[in-house]
Amino acid sequence: MQESKYYAEFIGTFMLVFLGAAAVLSQQYTANLGTVGVALAHGFALMVIVYAFGRVSGAHVNPAVTLGFWATRQMNASESARYIASQLLGAVFAGFLLLLVFPGAEATNLGVPELSLGVDFWQGALFEAALTFLLVLVVLAVSSNPNSAPFSGLAIGLTLAASILVAGDWTGGALNPARAFGPAVASGFWEGHAAYWLGPVFGALVAAFVYPLVTPVASKKRK
Repeated sequence: MQESKYYAEFIGTFMLVFLGAAAVLSQQYTANLGTVGVALAHGFALMVIVYAFGRVSGAHVNPAVTLGFWATRQMNASESARYIASQLLGAVFAGFLLLLVFPGAEATNLGVPELSLGVDFWQGALFEAALTFLLVLVVLAVSSNPNSAPFSGLAIGLTLAASILVAGDWTGGALNPARAFGPAVASGFWEGHAAYWLGPVFGALVAAFVYPLVTPVASKKRK
């Protein structure tokens, strides 16, 4: 069924955004998780999603990842647009469910990633771009190598977790426009939001450019 991959992207993104933002909110309320706990919550969630839905849709659950597949000509524009629409819709549903689970959480911006004090817009966007570049490059690399299949979820999830460990206290380490978009819609908090689109989009495009250079065998096969 053709539509199954769009449902998979919807559910997978819902799961990532809900669990990721819930981890941030739990840390705000209890201070028990810390940056390490928040990073692991995101990383474990993404790992499970890749193993659960990877064979259905590729488990992009991230407009930046989908953009990377489009830029490397592994997806056409129409399919990419449907993927991104499914991802954003799943993220919005997650945002509104967070409102029900955490009453009053909109006062703390519902786990929306935000730039820390002292981090300006362009610094934040560049940080998000650099880390998204690494994430998308890893996704493209493992998806093109059948031998990586047993470890793909682990590699992708650990990349996200490591990125949040590095950037969590500075930008939130979203690396994913949907992760910022869903809670922002539900909470109405949009400060610095464009950085979470500009940075990941730029990082994904750079990854798409670099990918054939570091995986020449895979790029030749596609031709």
